[in-house]
Amino acid sequence: MRPFGQRLADALGRRGPLCVGIDPHPDLLSAWGLGVDVDGLARFSELCVDAFGDTVAVVKPQVAFFESYGSAGIAVLERTIAELGEAGTLVLSDAKRGDIGSTMDAYARTWLSEDSPLCSDAVTVSPYLGFGSLAPALESAARTGRGVFVLAATSNPEGAQVQQARVADGRSVAQVVVDECAACNEGADELGSVGVVVGATLTEAPDLSALHGPVLMPGVGAQGGTADDVRRLVGDRLGAVVPNVSRDVLRAGPSVADLRAAVARTLDGFAFLTK
Repeated sequence: MRPFGQRLADALGRRGPLCVGIDPHPDLLSAWGLGVDVDGLARFSELCVDAFGDTVAVVKPQVAFFESYGSAGIAVLERTIAELGEAGTLVLSDAKRGDIGSTMDAYARTWLSEDSPLCSDAVTVSPYLGFGSLAPALESAARTGRGVFVLAATSNPEGAQVQQARVADGRSVAQVVVDECAACNEGADELGSVGVVVGATLTEAPDLSALHGPVLMPGVGAQGGTADDVRRLVGDRLGAVVPNVSRDVLRAGPSVADLRAAVARTLDGFAFLTK
C-alpha cells in the first residue's frame, strides 16, 4: 500500500481539505429521530457513510461513542470502517490510544494491522506516556502504509497544563511532540504519514514549519474555532492542514442531501487551503 501521507495528499487534492467526524452523541441521535440504542447508532452511521463516503477526504469515527454500546457498538464501528473504505474515503479512527510495551503493541495491531476488523487508514494516539511509548504504532504504520495523528496541542483548555509545560531546553511539551513527529517524517516523499493534532481554538500553535506531515485541526465550529483561526495558526503550511468539523455538519442531518450541503458550505470556508 502507498504510504498514508501520499494517499492523504491525493485525497485532499481530489475532495478538498476536510475531515468530518462521525460522532453519534446521544443528543444527535435524538435530534435525528433515532433511538439512543444500537439500532439508532447503526442507522446514524449508515446515513453518515452515505453522505460522506464518496465526498469527503477523511472521515473520523469517534470510537468512544461506539464503545459505549459494548460489543454491539464495536460491531457497528467495524461495519462503518469497512463501508467507508469501500466508498473511497480515508478512515481516521479517533481512539486516542496511548500506553507502553505490549499494550501499545496490541493497540497498534487493533487499529493498524490488516488482519484486524478495526483496521483503519490512520488512528489518533496520545504521546503523554513519553513519545517513545508510541514506537509500536509508529512502526506498524510505517510497515503497513498507514498513518498516525499524535496529540500535540489540543483544543480543550485543560490540555495546556501538560502541553504548554516547558522542558529543560525551553521548548513546550507540545513543541517536543511536533519535533519528534517531524523526525519521523524525514525523507518522506510529498507528505509524511505522522501527523499532529493542533486545536483551532488555540491562541498560538507550536512551530510546524519542519513537520513535513499533516496537521489535523479539531475545534472548528461548535467549539468556537473558525477558518480565520486555522489560517492564523498554521501560517504558510496550508497544504498540509486538515480541519476537522463534526457537530456543525452533523446538525444538518438526518437528510443525506442536507449533510452533503453542509459539507459543501464548510469546504467553501476553507477554499484558501487549496490555493
